[in-house]
Amino acid sequence: MRFAFFILLLLSAMLRADDWPQWLGPQRDSIWRESGIIDAFPAGGPKVLWRVKIGGGYTGPAVAAGRVYLMDRQVAEKSSVPGNAFARGIIPGTERVLCLDAKSGATVWEHRYECTYTMSYSTGPRCTPVVSGGKVWTLGAEGNLLCLDATDGKVLWSHDFKTEYGARTPMWGFAGHPLLDGQRLICLCGGSGSVAVAFDKDSGKAIWRALDAREPGYCPPTMIEAGGAQQLILWHPQAVNSLDPATGKVFWSYPWEVRAGLTVATPRLAGDMLLLSSFYTSSKCFKLDASKPAATLQWEGKSFSEKNTDTLHSLISTPFIENGHIYGVCSYGQLRCLKLDTGERLWETFAVTTGGPPVRWANAFLIKHENRFFLANEQGDLIIAKLSPKGYEEISRAKLLKPTTTDPRRAVVWSHPAFANQCVFMRNDEEIVCASLAK
Repeated sequence: MRFAFFILLLLSAMLRADDWPQWLGPQRDSIWRESGIIDAFPAGGPKVLWRVKIGGGYTGPAVAAGRVYLMDRQVAEKSSVPGNAFARGIIPGTERVLCLDAKSGATVWEHRYECTYTMSYSTGPRCTPVVSGGKVWTLGAEGNLLCLDATDGKVLWSHDFKTEYGARTPMWGFAGHPLLDGQRLICLCGGSGSVAVAFDKDSGKAIWRALDAREPGYCPPTMIEAGGAQQLILWHPQAVNSLDPATGKVFWSYPWEVRAGLTVATPRLAGDMLLLSSFYTSSKCFKLDASKPAATLQWEGKSFSEKNTDTLHSLISTPFIENGHIYGVCSYGQLRCLKLDTGERLWETFAVTTGGPPVRWANAFLIKHENRFFLANEQGDLIIAKLSPKGYEEISRAKLLKPTTTDPRRAVVWSHPAFANQCVFMRNDEEIVCASLAK
């Protein structure tokens, strides 16, 4: 009996548990490293542990120290939202930072503030919270940056990008997920000389600001290590830039005019190759210098069409690179596999996103777990599948949410899930759900 108990304790200790405290997970790489996860969904789908009603938003949840953090939006009474989601109106309402108990879904605290929306696609906030060291940092869709006490939601410091930096709300709102780098919280901002601003994470004091551009774009600040240095990759609609994260000094820059300001997809590093992908202007892949912070163009797509694409035209989804191959969702929902060294396409399928014909902006998020992927599509399905140069192999599928966001003139779920505590946390504009994925 004692021996069996000892073995049980040993097995429990061997199970790896991780939080999901920021965009794309603990290491910001869309890899889920927990163990003891199901191989396939049971009949009827995974066990739902709780569902909680929330407001609208694209913000993915963050999970840390037994709590779930997210943002949502409530439109003021008697206010109207433009019938055309592309239209920019003036829409009174509030943004809210919400903290829930990860086991029960019970509300621990909330912080609400007035926030008039002026952007297109006005459903709600975009950026996943960042949680670390007892603090949570959030960036709202109109440029309200907050640092809150993770325990009780007390505001420790704040900034307003529009009033302090002269930034103009981008067409689709402030959407670059903040990056925590040591003592620095690095944000896409906007305004003269401040495409990016680094703040002291504890005091909120600006440490440096950098870059000029017509607009900041939407691409999350991304940290890589190459050429013997830490490099901060900032991709705005006029150039790809590498900066010294400590000072904001530019290491290298490559001009790239991106239509409609759509620098969105997170850059991906694999070895000495750096991939960036755009909806209209295809992909570019850079080879990074081994001895210093520098880069040369390895290959680029030639298509400027959203329909007649050549390599990979990502919009919302972050590509994944593994064993010399790229997996990513293209402009009309094509899950594609390409060779990393050349950009050559090997295969594509619509099985993950539309299940049939191409649909503009059709999306799925790719999360690697062990030897397979969890894919969360815009219809609220969670899919387990294997991806390889040989093709797409679906293992299991379950519907966890209904699509509710109608901004793109169809109902979708465009919020990245979180994976922690052997569970998945997914939200739409009406609820957040926690479902067990434990064996």
